[in-house]
Amino acid sequence: MVAPLSAGKPSPLIPKLAFLSVKGIPTLFWSSHKPLNFKPRLVTLLTLSFGLALFGLGEALLIASGAGVSPWTVLAQGIKNVTGWGIGLSTFVISVCVLLTWIPLRQIPGIGTILNTIIIALMLEYALPYLPTPEVFALQILEALAGVLITGLGGGIYLIANLGPGPRDGLMTGLQQITNLPIAWVRSGIEITVVLAGWSLGGVAGLGTLLFAFLIGPAVAASLFGLNKVFGVKQAKQATALD
Repeated sequence: MVAPLSAGKPSPLIPKLAFLSVKGIPTLFWSSHKPLNFKPRLVTLLTLSFGLALFGLGEALLIASGAGVSPWTVLAQGIKNVTGWGIGLSTFVISVCVLLTWIPLRQIPGIGTILNTIIIALMLEYALPYLPTPEVFALQILEALAGVLITGLGGGIYLIANLGPGPRDGLMTGLQQITNLPIAWVRSGIEITVVLAGWSLGGVAGLGTLLFAFLIGPAVAASLFGLNKVFGVKQAKQATALD
């Protein structure tokens, strides 16, 4: 559930930035009772798929903007420079290594883990040809920013489904559970570290890459916070009415 803000003197900034204190994934009406669920409700599966489609669309917008690739692609470029592997193999090796971190982090895969790869790949394949590719720098940044926000929204929707995260989101939730730090800071910390590692190995980072690295954590946290505010309140009212 969303972690409460610490008590203190009220500030006009606190309500606006409350999402930065989110430390968990809320349970809402489309949440599965457990990640390893091979017979999820239809609403859970559909909402999961919708969230993943938004996630993929956001990543596609970042690529189409031309303002820079994702932090993990920068890392894959760096590994490619060092090893001579192709970008595809480098990306695959990274994904395997990230999945291996799930063992000590005690993360549980599920249908969502598999659908994460399939649906996002399909969105990248079929959405990219139809997305605008602006040449004006300001429009490129706006498209990249839209991509980050849409990715964050999709991430929140699919994580709440609780059918298993994707490899990188599992790393995020696992580290959050160990450190008890807000999701926004954990995710941003991961992405910034990945960018720095990739850049040090010769990967190319653009302004869109930096926007993604610094803002995807707050975007996911804002999505979780907002969805819980809207649908969590409705659930509470319905439960009260039944009592």
